[in-house]
Amino acid sequence: MKRLTLLVLLTWACMPRLMAQVTVFEAVTYLDVEKGKAIAGATVVVEDGIITKVSRRSVQAPEGATVIDGTGKFLIPGLVDSHIHMFQSGGLYARPDAIDMSPLKPYEEEIAWVRAQADDLFRRYMRQGITTVMDVGGPFTNFDIKDEFEDVATAPFYLTTGPLISSYQPQAFEIEDPPIMLIQTPDAARELVSRQAERNPDFIKIWYIVFPGSSAEAYLPVVEATMDEASKHGLPLAVHATGLAEAKLAVKAGAKYLVHSVREPIDQEFIDLLLENEVVLDPTLIVSRKYSETFAQATDLTLTDFVWANPYTVGSFKDLRIHPDTAMVNQYRTGSEARLIQLDKEGSAEDIEAENLKKLMDAGVMIATGTDAGNIGTLHATSYYQELAAMQASGLDNWQILKASTLTPAEIVSQAHLWGSIAEGKRADLVLLEANPSDDLEALKQVDLVMKAGTLVDPDTLLPDTPEVLAQRQLNAYNEGDIDAFLEPYSDTVKIFRIPGSEPYMVGKENMRPRYANLFERIPELHCEVVERMVVGNTVVDQERLTGLPDGNVAHAIAIYKVANGKIVEVHFWSPEPYDIE
Repeated sequence: MKRLTLLVLLTWACMPRLMAQVTVFEAVTYLDVEKGKAIAGATVVVEDGIITKVSRRSVQAPEGATVIDGTGKFLIPGLVDSHIHMFQSGGLYARPDAIDMSPLKPYEEEIAWVRAQADDLFRRYMRQGITTVMDVGGPFTNFDIKDEFEDVATAPFYLTTGPLISSYQPQAFEIEDPPIMLIQTPDAARELVSRQAERNPDFIKIWYIVFPGSSAEAYLPVVEATMDEASKHGLPLAVHATGLAEAKLAVKAGAKYLVHSVREPIDQEFIDLLLENEVVLDPTLIVSRKYSETFAQATDLTLTDFVWANPYTVGSFKDLRIHPDTAMVNQYRTGSEARLIQLDKEGSAEDIEAENLKKLMDAGVMIATGTDAGNIGTLHATSYYQELAAMQASGLDNWQILKASTLTPAEIVSQAHLWGSIAEGKRADLVLLEANPSDDLEALKQVDLVMKAGTLVDPDTLLPDTPEVLAQRQLNAYNEGDIDAFLEPYSDTVKIFRIPGSEPYMVGKENMRPRYANLFERIPELHCEVVERMVVGNTVVDQERLTGLPDGNVAHAIAIYKVANGKIVEVHFWSPEPYDIE
């Protein structure tokens, strides 16, 4: 990116749609995920969105081509998140069937907000080098999103389906355009598949839920009818089946994609079924824990989450502290804390899933990387790294994980011959990295360039740090008590003022560090709620309410943040209370 001309960068910034162009990556090391090899000193040529040449030697660039010097850099296929939900934000309001947050925000407002954030969320995926996402179930508006962003360069390819055909529908989703629909007969299943087929889905999805006292076989006629109707339309079947019995039945019925781990020990029959039927399985290792961490108010956020996840989603995690039903909040917190203790014990459900994943990979079963992003606590885009870490902790090596994150997802929709690896004739979805992810998966965070179907995207232009975003980021970290993330949005020479007062009482964020670190340690339940926010140019004015103070006290404050060059350079505080809360 740094070696491209200013003219090319300006062209990208003004180019929202995919465009044909010729690009040559010279002297680059590319990762062959099919063979598990890093090929140094290579040339990769892209023309009209297709990889036309992959050579171990230098190749003469066509006239007018954009030439990228790949010296010391690493080219990988675009990453794929094989399991997301765009109707869910990942925040505390995402699943009213899991927790009732309507006293703070009605679910109708959450749905509208998430739909309005599609462009933002897609940009966040692209910023992380994720050029394809698979939405495995949501309302019919999923298809509107697909149509809207189909040719947008700043959005990943969006493979999707509509409402889940389900043996159970939560009451909270009995709404006008539900993401999950209770389907109790084969005829009803066929009808819903046909309705979805009219909107050109990429697959069909079943939510195969078996409750105590019932049997997996009871719902099998609906599964079989769904598979039969999907086949008539040339659509693969994805199935949520976390029990071994229903997972086996789903595969026997023709499922191509199992979207979760089986959460009990697997057997050889199951492994053989997956191999014989060429089924892809997505383990989704982190999503369950993320619910518990959020409800226990023990979120394990990384600096990557604070910087690159949607800041308002991150900010919602601590809203339990201001929920009016304290009895409910305490019940969720106590129960989730107990569950986290159980998950950390040897032989836990997480251990079983990890052991199952290693057995499947060792046996040669196709594994795809997917996060279930959108569920409470599982953030869009940035949760990907935590999922990769969990796969690694299960015993998978870096090459296995890279293949699961690029090529194998294409198998789900029978398109591995079209995309998913760096090979001649394949679609040019590529990511240029500063370091080698086959050595260290952390290199995936060092994105230099992104290419979607031959169109170059400068990652630095995708998510500008607006004054409001910077103010929200530092607020999120304040509420989490994370000193490093709190200081990240500030200038090194930031000046802190009290109102009234003409001179700063603190200068430089390294002088802020001990003061705020002490504050976070002394008052771990401290929570700052923005009652009202006003943004004028490069200035953000927040009216704040602070809770979690000693003796149940509540404080109020005004905070004025001034921004320059992408950092907060001045803060002005005023508070009528005597607490040292800034």
